Amino acid sequence: MLVFAAWAASTLLGGDEGEKRPTAVGGGSPAGRERAAEGPEPTTGRPADPFGRIEDPFAYSPERERDFVARAAAGFQHPLYAVVPGGPVATAQRVDRYRSLIEKVASDADHDPDTLEAMVYLESAGFPDARAGKTTDAVGLTQILAETGQNLLDMRVDVSRSARLTRQIARAERRGQTRRVARLRAARRRVDERYDPQKAIEAAARYLTFAEGELDGSEELAVVSYHMGVGNLQNVRDRFGADKDTPYAELYFDSSPLRHKAAYQLLASFGDDSSTYLWRVEAARNVMKRWRQDPGKLAVRAGRIAAKNSREELLRPIEDTAKYATPAQLEQADEDGDVLPLPTRGLLGAGVRIDRDMGELARRLKRPKTLYRGLRPEALALLVYLARGTESLSDKQPLILTSTVRDRRYQGQLLRGNPEATPGYSLHTTGYAFDMLRRYRSRAHAMAFQFMLDRLTALDLIAWVREPGAIHITVGPRAKALLPLLDR
Repeated sequence: MLVFAAWAASTLLGGDEGEKRPTAVGGGSPAGRERAAEGPEPTTGRPADPFGRIEDPFAYSPERERDFVARAAAGFQHPLYAVVPGGPVATAQRVDRYRSLIEKVASDADHDPDTLEAMVYLESAGFPDARAGKTTDAVGLTQILAETGQNLLDMRVDVSRSARLTRQIARAERRGQTRRVARLRAARRRVDERYDPQKAIEAAARYLTFAEGELDGSEELAVVSYHMGVGNLQNVRDRFGADKDTPYAELYFDSSPLRHKAAYQLLASFGDDSSTYLWRVEAARNVMKRWRQDPGKLAVRAGRIAAKNSREELLRPIEDTAKYATPAQLEQADEDGDVLPLPTRGLLGAGVRIDRDMGELARRLKRPKTLYRGLRPEALALLVYLARGTESLSDKQPLILTSTVRDRRYQGQLLRGNPEATPGYSLHTTGYAFDMLRRYRSRAHAMAFQFMLDRLTALDLIAWVREPGAIHITVGPRAKALLPLLDR
């Protein structure tokens, strides 16, 4: 079993999107005052059907498989833009150096070259010397474990000599001995073929061939197993009750604590991005395609995605999204129905409690708190969907809503005296963002909330980040499909 545990996982994809750097101020507390998080942090999970017998507009169906795959690739694309060294344009250039080699290997092994190329992007960002950790861990262009290379992929891997050469290379690099570094790297490629780009790509192709043979000839499932492992994936399929034609999208999107629970529990137990690996490979394919079509547009897209700790500015571009500058503009939006006031009773029934301090800085602007307790219709519908799903999995424990719409003047008041605040554009001034307090009544409550966040991300409905006192959520255009919930 190949467990990639790679440089890509620890650097490209590791951690939560919201923990890279501080983001715009969130939460509804006065400047400088943060609430302490209580209870366990959300952990990896997958979402439930938030309505039980009521039809879920985002329930999986075979007819929508391609749509679900595209949504998931979009939902999990952020690290491939924001974290790769030099950004996606530079990474695509590095990966493209191996395109001819990839095409030849893919042709000889009867695999899709775009998929193999995307795996190189995701695994190593195009660095042939990439290392996940120790020499026994995943290394090279396709991030292969020493044991896997030796025992499954018929590669020469002399761990002790490779480790010794790696230490010598590091010393030579510190001393600026360029020629010695080149000689040592060549020697390492001979004793550890994982560092040889051609042999690494050929080995990845051999793994896919092996995995296809174990997984009913499916290249898609073989790709999933590159990170998850064949045995783990077979166990997921068995628990799901899948047949040989069941696509991975169905395994992923139709598994939850309420449906195919055993399969969901196994997927959630991996905790290492295994369950989302295929979506990230698909996202990497899209990056390479965009780079070949127009590198300039890719750079602009990368700027939007990397502007914040999530892809919120891709969901709601600054130039295309109306913002509220003054209380008067926000009042007009309320009158026009562009912003809907929070329905206190309805939200209580949907598993949400409104923080008593929300909008408390309104008095400085001589406005009522209620002016800052509202959302755009699709954002409100998404909030209801999220809250109902969380509540259904956590003994009807409510989430606490701390912040919704603001105008720029209110935002300015919030920034005053807060050294952790980041000035600039806030999605709160559009009405498409809200914050949930990082306080959970139980582990089940925390897991249920994370569960829904992951599903909504996979459906390309939201972008979210973890802030000091709250989970900041931005709602994208696709949430319009949830508007009927406001009529219930």
